[in-house]
Amino acid sequence: MNKTIKLGVIGLGARGYSLLKDVLLPMSGEELETAAVCDTYADRAERAADEIGRATGKRPFLTTDSDKLLGAGIDAVLISAAWEAHIGLAVAAMRKGICVGLEVGGAYCLEDCFRLVRAFEETGTPCMLLENCCYGKRELMALNMARQGVFGEIVHCSGGYHHDLREEIASGKENRHYRLLNYLNRCCENYPTHELGPIAKLLGVNNGNRMLSLTSTASAARGMHEYCLTHREKGHPLAQAEFLQGDVVTTVIRCAGGQTISLTLDTTLPRAYSRAFTVRGTKGAYFGETDSIFLDGVHNEYDFTPEKLWGNAKDYEERYLDRHWRRYDPKGGHGGMDWLVMSAFLESVRSGKRPPIDVYDAAAYMAITPLSEESILRGGAPVAIPDFTGGRWHRRRDIEEGFWALDLPEGNELLCGE
Repeated sequence: MNKTIKLGVIGLGARGYSLLKDVLLPMSGEELETAAVCDTYADRAERAADEIGRATGKRPFLTTDSDKLLGAGIDAVLISAAWEAHIGLAVAAMRKGICVGLEVGGAYCLEDCFRLVRAFEETGTPCMLLENCCYGKRELMALNMARQGVFGEIVHCSGGYHHDLREEIASGKENRHYRLLNYLNRCCENYPTHELGPIAKLLGVNNGNRMLSLTSTASAARGMHEYCLTHREKGHPLAQAEFLQGDVVTTVIRCAGGQTISLTLDTTLPRAYSRAFTVRGTKGAYFGETDSIFLDGVHNEYDFTPEKLWGNAKDYEERYLDRHWRRYDPKGGHGGMDWLVMSAFLESVRSGKRPPIDVYDAAAYMAITPLSEESILRGGAPVAIPDFTGGRWHRRRDIEEGFWALDLPEGNELLCGE
């Protein structure tokens, strides 16, 4: 590959534009050029092209047609369009030999997940899910501690997307945001990867472990209706709309290694933001809600005064902070996670090696959405989770080592250590 990666961006709404401004443009230089931009809304594409022109002195190729962008001589593409377009665009790019950085979101059917895997296996073109939370400071520190045995044997992990999105959803038509139609018409775990990605890496999913089955249950859908009645004028279409998406969706996953994973979607009731990332082992735990660590034999005296431990995770940074956060003080997007995940993607494009969150990971994580939808429709019945690796999960031989790696190669017990 040439020294300079020519990158295209498809989808320049809130997420795509923020990645452009906060991450891609600060990274621009001899090794990266945002060479093409595309959005079905011409004004969004124009705004992005103007921003690139001002920052770099070189205006990119601009189009509202994704096929034209994929034919513009780019090496890689960042797909940050609406959820429903993700997999189709990724497959089209891979079939043209263009490396894919795929923004997060759930799939709409299992067949799409298999299409994604088939496109990679037939073309060899890499696709990386850009799950930024896999590079979160605490997520990586907990991964490091778990791999060093600090928590003992891990038996349960949990997390959630706890984020009050009521105004964003209610303003979907005005802001041309895809979440509105999803919340009106679907009931599922629609955004599983922020919590699942870091947990899956910690538990070795697709690398010695796999997810076997899930059950999902949804509460009643009341939050959006109440919000629209209160915050929209009388007669507004949404004031009388019936939303299908349950306010709280709880999904429990069973793994081949005996572990369980609990995921919670909680986006239409009033609350503060949290991912509630939690790791439970036989010797201790990390609790994301209070940023606290509890180790057996060390903290037992705080059994009934846990608030005295809140925030104590920072006391473990000197010993267990992950190498990515030791080497860098990342800037740009979600506390630096966006910068780290984009750096990992660009390095995989540059090196031609397997990306750290690969197509099999993407398919497995995104499949949780349609599977949860099925389980909810069946009254919380268990639903099998396919093995997208075709049986290779128990002994992956294509795991790449290196600075950005998240998986544990055979025989390397302290991959995340110093």
